[in-house]
Amino acid sequence: MAYDERVANRIRESLAGHLAGRSLEEKILFQGLAFMVDDKLCVCVRNDVLLCRIGPDEFEAALEKNGVEPMVMNGRTAIGYVYVSPEAYSSQDAFNWWIEKCIGFNQFAKSSKKKK
Repeated sequence: MAYDERVANRIRESLAGHLAGRSLEEKILFQGLAFMVDDKLCVCVRNDVLLCRIGPDEFEAALEKNGVEPMVMNGRTAIGYVYVSPEAYSSQDAFNWWIEKCIGFNQFAKSSKKKK
């Protein structure tokens, strides 16, 4: 597992302003550090790349931005999940924009099923 602690701290700081009354948990996931809001994946950092869960409605528009790629697992595109490179979140405004997209979708996202 490798993730940039500075990016993780930026995520923590940005999420803190959006989580009144909501739970936040950090887990090792996707070979990085995942931030779970209300038991649902919100955003993850692996190395210095963000994995943003933005939902299917924002997916196509997000892919038009420089430094953004779809998440592909086992040859299948995960609609609603994008990898965001540092060039796409280099400014604080851009970084906050991505976190707000993740938080905005989180309230509609479904929690993954708990393993028994």
